[in-house]
Amino acid sequence: MKKFQPRLAHFAIAGLLLALSLPAAAGIFSSPEKRRASLDLQSEQTLERLLGADAKAKRLFDRSFGYATFNMTKGSILITGGGGSGVAVDRMTQERTYMHVGMGGIGLGLGAQTSRLVLLFEDKETFDQFVRNGWHANSSANAVIGRVGANADTTFTNGIAIYQVTDAGLLLQADVSGTRFWQSRRLNRHKAIRTAQEVLPDS
Repeated sequence: MKKFQPRLAHFAIAGLLLALSLPAAAGIFSSPEKRRASLDLQSEQTLERLLGADAKAKRLFDRSFGYATFNMTKGSILITGGGGSGVAVDRMTQERTYMHVGMGGIGLGLGAQTSRLVLLFEDKETFDQFVRNGWHANSSANAVIGRVGANADTTFTNGIAIYQVTDAGLLLQADVSGTRFWQSRRLNRHKAIRTAQEVLPDS
């Protein structure tokens, strides 16, 4: 039984870090309506920062079927953890799907870093797959990272390009290996209920 204790401790600490690292700005304890409004605003601000800072990212965005933005905080107390929330948007219909992002692992150091991720999707199939089934980014995921600079490639890899925006406004290559993305059942469920109520005639 003792041999399982280190593993249980690892998951317990990683889970705690993930919970603590969810950005307060997303309104984790707010109502679903306020959380969606906050995520929508943050998504708009993040996208504006990215597209305003890099013309090649803007051209890639113009070619994309859809996009997703996430606010993410990563912390480390021997065991690293990170998490946050975001929204995926179909550019044609403007339909929004609210999602979470999380990661965990073993690392050294103490502290936290906040950043924002922007994922651009080349086609409907890739976007729909991401929204419906989520995504667990493995070690090969770094090949799709958007690179900033004069020699940067303006292309999609496996249908996706990823950019990271720091609070300082810098665009950096991001390491998303081991990161999971999945739908928020609560936010999307309440969104569906609200939409249904809006289209029903007053009784």
